[in-house]
Amino acid sequence: MKRELLDILCCPDCLNDLRVVCAEESLGEIENGELQCIACSRTYPIIRFIPRFVPAKNYAGNFGFQWNRFRKTQLDSHTGVAISRERLFFSTEWKPEELCGKSVLDVGCGAGRFAEVTLSTGARVVAVDYSSAVEACYANLSPNSRVDVVQADIYHLPFRRGSFDFVYCLGVLQHTPDVRGAFMSLPEQLKPGGKIAVDVYPAVVLNYLWPKYWLRPITKRMNPQTLLRAVERLVPWMLPVSAMLAKIPVIGRRLRYAVPVVNHAPDYPALSPAQITEWAVLNTFDMFGPAYDQPQSTATLDRWFREAALREVKVYRRGHLCGHGVR
Repeated sequence: MKRELLDILCCPDCLNDLRVVCAEESLGEIENGELQCIACSRTYPIIRFIPRFVPAKNYAGNFGFQWNRFRKTQLDSHTGVAISRERLFFSTEWKPEELCGKSVLDVGCGAGRFAEVTLSTGARVVAVDYSSAVEACYANLSPNSRVDVVQADIYHLPFRRGSFDFVYCLGVLQHTPDVRGAFMSLPEQLKPGGKIAVDVYPAVVLNYLWPKYWLRPITKRMNPQTLLRAVERLVPWMLPVSAMLAKIPVIGRRLRYAVPVVNHAPDYPALSPAQITEWAVLNTFDMFGPAYDQPQSTATLDRWFREAALREVKVYRRGHLCGHGVR
């Protein structure tokens, strides 16, 4: 952890300042130690360069397992394809030049796929995740001096209010216990005039026909290692079936969802067959493993933006349900 991060860190419980105690430093950063609140005296560990504000075991454990297992799979620098870059700017409608030199909060960073893109614009990024995915994110991005990685709870973010120029949370909110509460924690992180963008799974009638939601009551209770082994065995059999269905004219792209495996071949033709298989394993596990999966409607997301007193609100469907606004 860089000591400069203390400029914006605060106690997530009482919002007072934190101080470093018992610090062990390496390479100019705090590798291990503790943060202590100057008011309530609560302490929070710094472990392997990452400040930790949550218990090691939590409802996002499957995501920690997932992103440490597939640490590089979705990084554009690894695939050689600008999938994460296109998703970030497609969902936010921001321009890369807007972010240069700005402070950006990535909430639900996973292994850092979007944080990597944001760093490439010249922004300074704080990447936050509730799970041990922070380990993967730090391993991927720590060589960049403009990134800090924090393990924290979206409902109790440990930052002084109004610290960031931009906040985004992509593909995350639907996996929280209280989606509205998770969303409402984000706008207050922005400076006046700061911009926020989120995307979530859309609530559509077809969800009721998707085998994903028939099987999740069972799969979300499975041990992550057991679930991953099952997915790894099934993907080689199911992916060709999905690929065959996807080739049917007109209805094929939707019909592929009848097979309970994620097939990205029609979406990302630049990926190699090996990458398509790896993404299928990762995202099929991602589909079945989360403790929570709560799609939202356009009307609901629009209402939340307006309840948060954001302006220039725009909510729209582009695959995911996207929304952005200005504080």
